[in-house]
Amino acid sequence: MSIHPTAVIDPKAELDTSVHVGPYAVIGEGVRIGAGSRVEAHSVVSGPTTLGERNFIGSFATIGGAPQDLSYSGEPTELIIGNDNQIREYASIHRGTPSGHGKTVIGNNNLLMAYTHVAHDCILGNHIILANVATLAGHVEVGDRASIGGLVAIHQFCRIGEYSYVGGLSGLSLDVPPYIIVSGTRGNTRISGINKIGLKRNGFSRETINEIKEAFRLIFRSPNLLMKDAINLAHEQYPHNLEVEKLVTFFRESKRGVVKQTTDTE
Repeated sequence: MSIHPTAVIDPKAELDTSVHVGPYAVIGEGVRIGAGSRVEAHSVVSGPTTLGERNFIGSFATIGGAPQDLSYSGEPTELIIGNDNQIREYASIHRGTPSGHGKTVIGNNNLLMAYTHVAHDCILGNHIILANVATLAGHVEVGDRASIGGLVAIHQFCRIGEYSYVGGLSGLSLDVPPYIIVSGTRGNTRISGINKIGLKRNGFSRETINEIKEAFRLIFRSPNLLMKDAINLAHEQYPHNLEVEKLVTFFRESKRGVVKQTTDTE
């Protein structure tokens, strides 16, 4: 274990013997940090928080702080972070609330760039990218391999679907379906199409990508169909495509509603 002499570590914190802790870092009671993890200078990790293995916590990051929720009054909630995450400088991640999940959960292999914020009760999957100053309000869910651009704000209780891409400077208050590219703010959003590059990079076959694209066209580019009819038609035409099934299910399970095209595009 490599702990700088100026670091402050609560005696009840549990750190693997291979953990590195930099100068002036503070690690509180109820914190557990797994093998190979690094906590850089001036960062603060509060508990109850569990960090898995090989995580990197950048300087001045604040991890596991109390939720910014007026109803919270000190109840025992937690933050759970998996393995191989990069949490960069000045990022902030808060624990859950009793009225929510009771915990905030972040999976594996995620990159949270500088000044990103993950609020209470958020659930993040794996291989997600949050670019600089991306902000998730409480109870947001982000699917695997989604990418959220810089200076993006996501409203509480929204869902961001897997393999989706949210362009920088966006402000969204509705769910973002899997596989699509979207940008803009609230009533001025632009849906560019499906995230073909992201899908190709992650090994999706040409046939699967084409079927997702056709399902997308049915749902978003069929002005003569009601949304529910377009969704049903997409499901009927590609009944054996798992990704189309996920897309259809996402729409059917949405509680906030789904982003819609409000600016003309090709």
